[in-house]
Amino acid sequence: MGRILALPRPDAVIFDFDGVIVDTEPLHYEAFRSVLWPLGIGFTWQEYVDTYMGFDDRDAFREAFRAHGRAFDDLRMAQLVAAKSKVFLAAVRTGVSAYPGAVPLIRSLHAARIPLAVCSGALRSDILPVLERLGLTACFPLIVTADDVRKSKPDPESYRLAFRKLALLHPSRISSPDRCLVVEDTPAGIEAAKGAGMTVIAVTNSYPGEALALADSIAGSLEDVRIP
Repeated sequence: MGRILALPRPDAVIFDFDGVIVDTEPLHYEAFRSVLWPLGIGFTWQEYVDTYMGFDDRDAFREAFRAHGRAFDDLRMAQLVAAKSKVFLAAVRTGVSAYPGAVPLIRSLHAARIPLAVCSGALRSDILPVLERLGLTACFPLIVTADDVRKSKPDPESYRLAFRKLALLHPSRISSPDRCLVVEDTPAGIEAAKGAGMTVIAVTNSYPGEALALADSIAGSLEDVRIP
């Protein structure tokens, strides 16, 4: 356990998914590799962390093809996204680990009747099986994914959409974006949430604290976070 970070009760809490709730980034990386390597396109783990981790699948494939000077169209996009998702889901079925403190925090917030949402650059089909395996499906009646937006993080579109949907679900409880707490792990995610006017706590699961300095607060682990 690190230093306890006690936060005031927010109107709602919005969780990023990969890198916040579950340790699936290595699975995504290997799925990208398995699809791209036969095409002569690849990147190292460090390149994935530095460049691709904050992207949704569509922008990751666009960047990989651009970086290698290769042509790319909508048909190829659809084929690659589907192939990568198939590989990823096969890996998930062998088991996936939640980050320390994530599941207890989510369940405690749900029990306290604080509205919750997921806002992720992953596909809905990638997220739902993992939530089911972790027993968290009922905690998240609202999930915003790459399927729902045109622009991925760091664009604020996904978080603005999450706020609008939360406000529709809880019109008497959701007052303003800055009263919503976002839990993020990447610079791109923090930029997106701040661009939507939200308060952000960053967790150092994927990046060191100095890379997450735009967040309002930083925790070493969700085990250290307390929300009344």
